[in-house]
Amino acid sequence: MASEQTATKTRVTVPDRAPEVVAVRSPAPPGRYASASVPRHLARGAVGFGALIGSLALLPFVGPVSLLLAPVGLVALRGCPMCWAIGLMETVSAGRLRRSCVNGRCELTRAKS
Repeated sequence: MASEQTATKTRVTVPDRAPEVVAVRSPAPPGRYASASVPRHLARGAVGFGALIGSLALLPFVGPVSLLLAPVGLVALRGCPMCWAIGLMETVSAGRLRRSCVNGRCELTRAKS
């Protein structure tokens, strides 16, 4: 499996010269719970929450068999509703932040489009 790597700049300190400002912009690695796109993440949420709600709502009509929908909902949400919410934030913010370091001090700023 081949992975695509981006070139990064490094700061070299040379005596008698001031350190240079280095801005490194590489695509943020996807978070643990992030999806490839926001619509895909929202679709996972609809399936997950629908399955969880359906497993409880159908309980009086179908009986304990409806509880088989609960694991489907948990898999779609990647564990829990909070995990899905964290993934939504990671998906929305992916690629929108930029880290720049000056003299050993790093800051996060908005990336320019």
